[in-house]
Amino acid sequence: MDNLFSLGNATFENYVGITSGYTEMAYQMSAHVLTVGFAIMLAALLYFVLTMKTVAPKYRISSVLSVVVMVSAFLLLMIQQQNWTNAFVFDAESGRYFLGSETDQFNNGYRYLNWLIDVPMLLFQILFVVSLTKSTFSSVRNQFWFSGTLMILTGYVGQFYEVTNPTLFFIWGAISTVFFIHILIVMKKVITEGQQGVPEKAKRYIGMIWTIFLFSWMLYPGAYLMPYLFSLGLEPALSEAAVVGRHITYTVADVTSKVIYGILLTLTAQEMSKADGYDYESLSTTS
Repeated sequence: MDNLFSLGNATFENYVGITSGYTEMAYQMSAHVLTVGFAIMLAALLYFVLTMKTVAPKYRISSVLSVVVMVSAFLLLMIQQQNWTNAFVFDAESGRYFLGSETDQFNNGYRYLNWLIDVPMLLFQILFVVSLTKSTFSSVRNQFWFSGTLMILTGYVGQFYEVTNPTLFFIWGAISTVFFIHILIVMKKVITEGQQGVPEKAKRYIGMIWTIFLFSWMLYPGAYLMPYLFSLGLEPALSEAAVVGRHITYTVADVTSKVIYGILLTLTAQEMSKADGYDYESLSTTS
């Protein structure tokens, strides 16, 4: 890698852009995946706005947080898609897309900024739907905020070293993983307590939330490690396939952990609302 023109602590997407560049397929697939990502967030925003009154007032904060998450994700992911299309320029002679400027690079930092806003709110959401039987709301909330914030910040620092210093990349990734595991432990506790004494249908939804949460959150470390998963070594693979793979993985993870998770929380809140005597369909009919 010593023969590569140094871009400093740029992510490997940019290094691919100055070495082999991107074929038309890889470039367009990445652009389209990023576009689909923010378009889904916009569609989900409408869903959460329109379904807010279908749950009892005490559960609506969860829907409000979903709306905030969708707005944040839509705006920042749209900016990242524009960042991708602006960073690489088509070279007619080779028929490939190369990094157009040393200063206007592709930046995964937009995702981390989005997660820094969204992750605490995603974790807080479930606390406004389920009832804790042993843990206290404030204790769980503070643990979610502390570990969620530090997980994102340490991962953000680590991604700058994925090409220039693999040792630091893995060290920061390992630190981030400690907070990641703590979040999983706390969430599992919330899920277990939340399933107690609720209607059977709500209980099933809460179980599905844990499955979706576990699946989607496990995708993020995979996307973080993507260049090394493709190389199976201690140097990152400067491969366009790894770049496309990362875009797809991050997008699937974002849609699952934000949109599907939020929809399941809404469905749970609707069942809990009915159990509390709040039936929006009957109320809307009588009004």
